[in-house]
Amino acid sequence: MKVLVFHIGADRYGLPLAAVQRVLPLLELKALPLAPDAVAGLMNLHGASVPVIDLCRISGGAPAPQQVDTRILLVDYRTPQGEPHALGLLAEKVQGVQDVDAAALAASGVSAAPFLGAVAGDAAGIIQLVRLEELLPPALRAQLFQPSAQAQGVPKGEPS
Repeated sequence: MKVLVFHIGADRYGLPLAAVQRVLPLLELKALPLAPDAVAGLMNLHGASVPVIDLCRISGGAPAPQQVDTRILLVDYRTPQGEPHALGLLAEKVQGVQDVDAAALAASGVSAAPFLGAVAGDAAGIIQLVRLEELLPPALRAQLFQPSAQAQGVPKGEPS
C-alpha cells in the first residue's frame, strides 16, 4: 500500500495515497474567528472555500510550524452519511510517498485518539496510519460542513 508520509512533531504518520487528491504548497489561510484550535483557517481553491485542519493541533500539540516542507494535503473527506467534502490537512515535514506492506500493519494497541490506526515498522522507525474517516470529532464536523440546502428542505434557488 502506498502512503504519503508526514510528521506530527517528531513522529511519522501516513495517509493512504488513495485518500489524497493533491499535495499543495503552504498557502495563505483566512483565519476564522472563534474557530476551534484545530482549524487552521480557510484556503481559496479555485474560488471555493476549503477548511484546513492543522494535524498537529488536532492531535493535541502546538500549531504546525511553517517550514519549507509543510504542505496542505487536499483530501476527499466523507461524512458518516457519505457526503463528500474537500478538506485540507496542514501537515508538517511531508516526506513523500512510501510503500508500506499491508501484511506488516498491526494494531497500535492504543486508543487515545480514534483517528490513529495501524502501525508498521521500517528502517527509519514506526509509521502510524491516520484514519481519515475518524479524524474530525462530530462537533467539529458539524461546524465545518453544514448540511446542504436541499437536506435542510430549502428549495433550489431560494436563500437558506
